[in-house]
This record gives sequence, structure tokens and C-alpha cells, in this order.
Amino acid sequence: MTDLLIQNADVLLTMDDSRRELAGADILVKDGVIAKIGMQLDGGDCARCDARGKIVTPGLVNTHHHLYQTLTRAVPGAQDALLFGWLQRLYPIWARFGPEEMFISAQVGLAELALSGCTLTSDHLYLYPNGARLDDTIAAAQEVGLRFHATRGAMSIGESDGGLPPDALVEDEAAILSDCIRVIDAFHDPKPGAMVRVGVAPCSPFSVSRDLMRDAALLARDKSVMMHTHLAENDEDIAYSLEKFGCRPGQYAEDLGWTGDDVWHAHCVKLDAQEIDLFARSRTGVAHCPCSNCRLGSGIAPVRALRDAGVPVGLGVDGSASNDIGNLAAEARQAMLLQRVQNGADAMSAREALEIATRGGAQVLGRDDCGQIAVGKRADIAIWDARAVENAGSWDAAALLLAGPCKVDALFVEGRAVVRDGRLATIDLDRVIGRQNTLARKLAEA
Repeated sequence: MTDLLIQNADVLLTMDDSRRELAGADILVKDGVIAKIGMQLDGGDCARCDARGKIVTPGLVNTHHHLYQTLTRAVPGAQDALLFGWLQRLYPIWARFGPEEMFISAQVGLAELALSGCTLTSDHLYLYPNGARLDDTIAAAQEVGLRFHATRGAMSIGESDGGLPPDALVEDEAAILSDCIRVIDAFHDPKPGAMVRVGVAPCSPFSVSRDLMRDAALLARDKSVMMHTHLAENDEDIAYSLEKFGCRPGQYAEDLGWTGDDVWHAHCVKLDAQEIDLFARSRTGVAHCPCSNCRLGSGIAPVRALRDAGVPVGLGVDGSASNDIGNLAAEARQAMLLQRVQNGADAMSAREALEIATRGGAQVLGRDDCGQIAVGKRADIAIWDARAVENAGSWDAAALLLAGPCKVDALFVEGRAVVRDGRLATIDLDRVIGRQNTLARKLAEA
């Protein structure tokens, strides 16, 4: 593994336990781990990265995505729909996907995340048409070079049984659980520094049975992996829960074993005070997806209240059919601005938003080895050009999310370069984009 010395950072925002901000500092990386932080470090003959004129942060952490959706951005008929209508417009298109669509769309989404400073991402893949498997997205992540928390999603209740998805996209529940075991056994790495982990992730209360939710939780805990799903995303979601289950989403989750520090839920826009208290007491995590929530008109999640109560909160760009971009730095800025709209201009600082995007996301994903620049942590590092036009005239370079670039100059994962000079260093992105556009045209013409 390549050792690395990052030198002379204008500003180093460590996000360590003391939240240190250092000027002119170096970072020495050995075997993928941060070995030293200080001034004028001796790196011997290791690779070097000159960070003069740059802002250095921990790599950002994305806690919710549907990578396959990069193939269905800005689809007419879905652009202005609410959640349930949006899904019903897109389900028939997604039903035509196969392994190549899953692989290429994941590479595009992962590249977009990397260019926005993301070093660790989860992905929630909950449909497997025409031979597609979770293996396809894991292979894409391994080529791009991001740290990856894949989740084996599922849908089991189709339209004929009162669910939302078409019957062609749902799976047999025994087969779902069997494949969860297969992918966990094949790919999950529980060790510190893992490049791939796997979670269990039934899609949502309106697309799987209560039995599957309960059995998935038992399986996940037997395998010591994390659990993920959508919860309380909008008013339709709450109404469905009250009508079908006779309770609010928080009670539904608790009854089925879906609270705890090994669980994180996407959205949680409509949690009430009792549900926030439940999540705080149980240390249940939340993936906040501000752009998607705006795009679908779902509302503003109570992030200030969640954070104040002690609920672990990270950020998610969500799927690229409901955002419709996947820039995690822009997502962090949006999170900050929405809390100010809801609660006042002093409700969230740029530094707190960056904390949510780094250590917050790492905590939600159970990764205490990531999310901060500190000795002993993994060398997942984002470098931003402070000389960019977006930063010109800024009096506080550390307020990156108020005035700063939203694309990185360089990105390192486990000390390995994924982005150099603002371009992907691991894959031929132009070729991948070309193939993606060809696939998108074929889907649109079908």
C-alpha cells in the first residue's frame, strides 16, 4: 500500500474530538492509516501531495443512496410528482434494468460522489430485475475505489397484495432472506478499515410485509450487520402507516425490532417528539436527505431537534431520480440552509453541517475508524482548492459550506488517490458516461 505525505495545507479541518483547525499542517499516512499530524513532517520517500492553497477535510460520508437511479434523472412525468406517484412512474422503467445497467449507473453515481468529496457511501438497492444482483454495485465500487456499505434491499408486497410496486418487481421473502445471507457471507468485512460492508435493508413499510421486517432484523443481528430502510418520509407515508398498521412509523419500527445503534432510517421528515425521543434513547440513526425532500415536496426534517436530542444524524444524497444530482458537498450546504429556514439563521453553522457530513455519517454507519482526521483513523481525505472562484474573497476558509468549491481537487481513500487535479484517477469516466447515456436513450425509447 502506498504511503503518503500531504503537506502545507492552508487549513486542515480535522473534525477530531477537539475539532482542531490547523494552518500549514502536514498529514503522514502509513498503510492506509493516519500516522502523524503536524508541521514539516518527514515522509521519507513516500508519495507527496502539496496542499498549499488548499483546504483539507475528512472525506464526506453518504448514508443514503440508490445508485441505479442515475439512469433515470429528470424523467418526464416524474419531475413534479409526489413520492408515491413518482415511484409509480419510474417502477416500469426500472423493471427493464439488468446487470449492466446496475453496474454502469453505480459507477456514474460513485464517480459523482467522489468528485464532491465523498470517500464512504452506503447504497440501498431494493430491486433486482433481469438477473441484476447486489454484486454488480459492489464490483462498481471496487473499481471506482470508494469505501462502500452496500445494503441488500427488497420489495415483497406488490400491487395485487395492496403494496405500491408492480408485482414484477417483488421477490419471494424466503428467497430475499437467502440472498441476504449469500451476500453477507461473500462480501461483508467487519474489520476496521473494511472497504466493503453489507447491510440488510427491506425497502419500506409500504413494499414489504411486517414478517419480512421482523425476520430481516433477526437475520441482521444474527450476522452482526446493520439494518436500513425508509421511514416517515412524507405525509403519505404517515397516512399509510396509520391506515395499514394502526400506528405511527416510530411505533412500527420499535415493534418490529427496527430501533437501536445498528439501525439507520432514511428521511424521517415527519418524526414527532415521541419518535425523536425513541430514536435518541435507542441511538437509532437518521440519514437526512435535504435535496430529495425538497425535490419531492416531502418537507424539512427536524434535524435541529434530532441533534439536540442526541440522535445520530448523517447526510444522504438519496437516489439520483429524486435529487437529481449526487453532490454531497452541495447536500451538506442544503442541510445547513434548510435548518436556518426552519429555525433561524443561527440554527446551524457551516462547521456543524460539515461535522454532520463527516463524523456524523461515519457514526450512523457504525464506522468509528472514519469521518475524522486523527492519528489511527483511516486515511480518507478530501482536498479542496481554496483558490477557486467560489472561495475568492472569503474571510474564513474553514466555512467551506458557505463559500467554497463543491468539487474536490484531490481525494484519497485508504491513502490511495481516487481524484487527482479534479479528475477521477481510477476509471475512464468519459467512457462510463458515454455508455450511461447510451443505456438511458435505450430505456427512453423502449
